[in-house]
Order: sequence, then structure tokens, then C-alpha cells
Amino acid sequence: MKKIIFSIVALLLLSSVPRVLQAQTYVFDKAIALPGDGGYDYLAIDTVNRRLYVSHGTSFNVIDLNTEQPIGVIDGMKGVHGIAIVNKSNRGFISDGKANAVVAIDLKSLKIIKTIPVDGKGPDGIIYDSYSDRVYCINGDSNNASVVDPNTLAQVGTVDLGGAPEFAVSDGKGKIYNNLEEKNSLNVIDVTALKVIQNYPLAPCGGPTGIALDAQNNRLFVGCRTNKGMSVVDISTGKVTATIPIGAGVDAVVYDAARKLIFCSNGDATTTIIKQQSADSYSVVQTLTTKNRAKTMALDYKTNKIYLSAPDFEPGTRKIIPNSFKVLVYKPQ
Repeated sequence: MKKIIFSIVALLLLSSVPRVLQAQTYVFDKAIALPGDGGYDYLAIDTVNRRLYVSHGTSFNVIDLNTEQPIGVIDGMKGVHGIAIVNKSNRGFISDGKANAVVAIDLKSLKIIKTIPVDGKGPDGIIYDSYSDRVYCINGDSNNASVVDPNTLAQVGTVDLGGAPEFAVSDGKGKIYNNLEEKNSLNVIDVTALKVIQNYPLAPCGGPTGIALDAQNNRLFVGCRTNKGMSVVDISTGKVTATIPIGAGVDAVVYDAARKLIFCSNGDATTTIIKQQSADSYSVVQTLTTKNRAKTMALDYKTNKIYLSAPDFEPGTRKIIPNSFKVLVYKPQ
């Protein structure tokens, strides 16, 4: 009888394993072809209007997330990077790196409202901070951030960042965290004072790029290119508490608080998916095969799908094959 009971328990345990793994395993879903052969950078999701914005050369392609079909193009710019979504004012703000400008658009009509010149050089990353109700445009060539009022559509300040900045994230409580790539460090920005109030070294992290916030546990997740790792940072102390191996050429990092998953999209045709067991305990649950140089990413928290963008390249080169740009969609199995 004991042998029978043991066998039943063992079978039940074994039968549960596939379901656990299945819930954490991503598979390829589809590719969404987009016109044009320009460069590419950030992707962003407007959760209210259910739209995916895809940076693409001098324009943004817009995809309806309910149908996963292209519905529009915002063009006429010089070299776009990112977009900050401000649903409160029904506006989006695009960083136009080659024009040294932030371009305001209407989120419903997708029309340009105003081009806002900024005093920074090389606008790149861009985020909205709800605490200050301001848009922060991170300028890669002038090592600062231009602060834009989303209501008056004017620049209202500048933050000196003290180094070459990469991704940034807001805590919604008065602070923004920003990686300095060549200094291997993390800035803490006070949005009221408009200045950096702390700078934390990120060793062993080298070349920090993407960043995501776990507000509940006061942890930041930082993607690091040089050492091919994701560093976990305690924002109350600035200390690195864990480093998890990831793929090469990381760019974006996204955190799913509901499922306790961290996604690191890498240029080596992988996305590393990491499970958070506790604030300082993590394990890699999947190395998802994606596409060469598909290094930027967005997560749809409604469907749990992830979206990456990349064209095809001629073998062994960085030359884009014409008419090959697409958004790659991966879904949980």
C-alpha cells in the first residue's frame, strides 16, 4: 500500500512539473512586417489605447495591440529613438536625436502637435514622471536630461547627469534612476531639485544599459553588457545584491511584477527570462531564441506577450536587407 501511495504522489509531482515550466516558457507567435529600411531603437506600449509604438529611422510605426496590425505611421522626423506616453494629457513625446528636439503627438490621431527644441544634444531615452508631471529626455551627446512640461509643451529645466546616460526609470515618488554606461554607475535624480543627489557604483556590472524597477521590494534590475549580467540593486543602499548571467549585447530590461519575471533582450539573438523567488534570489528559467540584434523590447501586461524589433542583415555584416524590418511577437506557452 505504501508503495502505491508513494507512486501516486510521485506521479502527481511529475505531472505538475510541465505546467510550472509551461507557465514560464515563451515561444514564437508571429512576425509583423513593417515598411522601411531605417534604423531602429525603442518600443513602447500605450496600455490605455492598446497601441505599440515602434521606433524606425525617421518615423514611428504604430500597431494596434488588439489586432496586431499596423494602423499608422508618425513621420517627418530626423532620427527617432523613444516615446514617452502621457495618457493624462492624451499626448506622446518622441525623442528626435538628430533634430535635438522632443516631438509632441496626439495619441488618438497620431498627428504631430509641436516640435519642441531642447538644449541637449542627441536626445535618446525618454520617460514620463507622474510625480512631477514632467517628461525627461535623456541626451546621450551632452550628458544631461532636458525636462519638458507636457501641458505647456516647453522645456522647463535641465539635469546635469555627469556622464554618458543610458536608460532611466521613475519610481513615481520623486526620484528617477539612470544608468551611466561608461562610468558603470547609477544616478539617483531628485525631480523636485532637478539634480543628481546620489551616484552608486554598479560593480561587477560593466556597461549598464536597460533598467527596470521592482517598487514593492525596492530593487532595480540593471542589464550589463561588459560582464553579460543583470545586476540587482537595493535602492535603499545602492548596493548590488545579486548578479545573474544573461546573453551578450543586452539593451532593454522589463519587469513583470505580477508573475515575478524579468526579461533581458540581448543583441546575440536571445532574451534571458529570469524568475524572482525573493528580493535577492533569482534564477534563469529560459534563454529564449529570438533574432540577431533584436535588443529592444516591450511587454504587454494584458496578454503577457513580448515584442522585439529587428530587420534581417546580410550574413556577417550590419547591412540591412531591404524590406525585412519586422516586429517579432513571443507568447507564453
